[in-house]
Amino acid sequence: RRAHAAYRAGLADGGDARQAAGAALAAARRLHREDAEASARMAGHGLALLDELLPAGGHRVLTHCNTGSLVSGGEGTAFAVALAAHRAGRLRRLWVDETRPLLQGARLTAYEAARSGMAYTLLTDSAAGSLFAAGEVDAVLVGADRIAADGSVANKVGSYPLAVLARYHHVPFIVVAPVTTVDPATPDGASIEVEQRPGHEVTEVTAPQVPVAGTEAGGGIPVAPLGTQAYNPAFDVTPPELVTAIVTEEGVVSPVTADALAALCARSRQVTIS
Repeated sequence: RRAHAAYRAGLADGGDARQAAGAALAAARRLHREDAEASARMAGHGLALLDELLPAGGHRVLTHCNTGSLVSGGEGTAFAVALAAHRAGRLRRLWVDETRPLLQGARLTAYEAARSGMAYTLLTDSAAGSLFAAGEVDAVLVGADRIAADGSVANKVGSYPLAVLARYHHVPFIVVAPVTTVDPATPDGASIEVEQRPGHEVTEVTAPQVPVAGTEAGGGIPVAPLGTQAYNPAFDVTPPELVTAIVTEEGVVSPVTADALAALCARSRQVTIS
């Protein structure tokens, strides 16, 4: 919307499409810089929170999906916090959920962790419970695709089970996201429409580099009987009572309440205006 507004303003000022396009590009570049700056501030706030909650250090952090530089103008959201802990010498292990069925953890987060020289271990999503039971998780760090006004968090499917496991095992469940992720127009988690993804993502394993007779080019390898129906939600919603804290570039909200989130957003607007 900001880039579009800059484009329209450019047209209104001179009516030249090239000039308007330049204004839109400049606005996009400002957004990119702001996102990188927000990422750095989230990393600082998140690391301070981890150190407060886990004063012994040697953090063992479990994460889900991808929240690093591949999805951010900076170094990410939740991943940026883990990276800050790594650089400070306080990350003992990053546990990376593979994140089925699209394997963002295995394909993307593991890549970013390896590139950064972090100590990391990949696990299947279904192994997370065993990891908690073994006492190997000190904190869960996830991102968010949308945060409702009451603090309900929509994130990649599989996040809600981690929150339940974390509560049972007395482990902090921390959401890291910029203030722009908070949607005051969405009152609660029940108001968030969850996308249902195609069933073939579950019934097939994508392996386009492996030719298989009888399958279309670039398609997956079937792992379920033909005609199998699949339940494949893109996201799930974690209620605020299961969220230990929400870390943003403007600070940390804990406990997570509608009033606390509203106050944070109000402060953010004041900072932006000033």
